[in-house]
Amino acid sequence: MNATLLAVALSLVSAGAYAAAAVAQSRLAGRTEPGAGVLRMLGRGAWWSAVGLNAAGALLHVAALNYGPLTLVQPLGALTLVVAVPLGARAAGRRVGRVEWRGTALTLLGLGALLLTAGGSAPHETLTLPEALGVGAATMAVVAGLSRPGARPGLRHAAASGITSGVASALTQTLTVAVTDHSGGPLFSWRLLTVALLVSTFAMGGLLLSQTAYRGGLGAPLAVVTLANPVAAAAIGLALLGERLQGGPVSLVLALLGTVAAVRGVILLSRAQARNADPGGVTEGPAPLDPVPSRVVIGSPRPAAVPEPVAVRAGGAPYP
Repeated sequence: MNATLLAVALSLVSAGAYAAAAVAQSRLAGRTEPGAGVLRMLGRGAWWSAVGLNAAGALLHVAALNYGPLTLVQPLGALTLVVAVPLGARAAGRRVGRVEWRGTALTLLGLGALLLTAGGSAPHETLTLPEALGVGAATMAVVAGLSRPGARPGLRHAAASGITSGVASALTQTLTVAVTDHSGGPLFSWRLLTVALLVSTFAMGGLLLSQTAYRGGLGAPLAVVTLANPVAAAAIGLALLGERLQGGPVSLVLALLGTVAAVRGVILLSRAQARNADPGGVTEGPAPLDPVPSRVVIGSPRPAAVPEPVAVRAGGAPYP
């Protein structure tokens, strides 16, 4: 099978696994009384099913990064929102709303345009140690700036979460390509150990930042996380890994139009998810621990303490 088609297929199955895991976690949270202990959650088969689905989604995302460029794989993370819509509606015993259909159509249309323009070759280049350290330092500086006290903390923490998760996926691609490279280089080196440490740090940071972002509401922060993730990963791919868009200026225009459509679709889906989670429009109490599994590739899901909306893992989603 062509490497591009394989990357797309793996990304699709990964999105389905993440979406199914989100639905399973949401249903389990709805049947669990507040304050239930962790040990009680560990004794439930539904929770372990969600863990297995999230783990499968992460592994599939890592595999997709080995066959497709970041500009192709990361935007497909938004498909988790799309898949979660009918699954969540069926689990809740309701029909998919008009806004959700519009968001789904726009997201699919935008992603389709992006697929036509993304570079199709399997990744071969990896980040050098100075490049990895530079990316890590720049990411920490951006996150520190976004985390400072000020206006709109939810949106700023959401942007920081999406960026760290996208960087984690980009670094994961370097690990994956380097490990599967048959050039005879050392499997363990200071470069790979450093990159692995950065992946773990940014993956965990993305989860913690997303938890903070959702305290003031879900809709807008969810959209920012979902969109910032592929933007950060694609920026690294285009600037440092030699990835290119296909088709020249016409391709660039198509990519921009596709991006606009996908952004609008994700925003509509995010707002719909927020309304479904809180029909009265008022959010009380603390935000869910992990309402949206991030498109990251390291770390395992945690049981939610309160009912959480069906949404995408951006992250973790590896968008990862």
